[in-house]
Amino acid sequence: MNIEHFDDLLRAARAQAQPQCLLLVFVQVELPEGSSEAERADFEAGQGGAMVPVMCVDLAPDGVAGFEQLRAEADGRGAAWAMVLAGALGGQGGQAPDDAQVSGALDRLVQRVQMGDIDGLVPFNRAGEALSLSAR
Repeated sequence: MNIEHFDDLLRAARAQAQPQCLLLVFVQVELPEGSSEAERADFEAGQGGAMVPVMCVDLAPDGVAGFEQLRAEADGRGAAWAMVLAGALGGQGGQAPDDAQVSGALDRLVQRVQMGDIDGLVPFNRAGEALSLSAR
């Protein structure tokens, strides 16, 4: 399945044989201290920057109707965010991952994002559209 919108991810997660838990890290994009003039110019043109996690949540795919609901709930928590990075944690034996597994996975995911490692995650903008991010 091609993931072009967050709602595509929800459908894919719901279709899995084992229960899924979506792991979401909401980030703001900032210009790091000590950036060069070229990096500043790129940032002002909407390119580059560092992803700074501002909120993370786990979500059962059936726990949200779609991206509009997710965005409204995220905005209601008061943290300004520019994009959300999504991953998934699959259950086993028909059981969803337990709280300890989810908590540990979220902690590791936030650490990865802080280090700039987003391999395997799907980034979405505030409209729920999947983004293609490239490293320079």
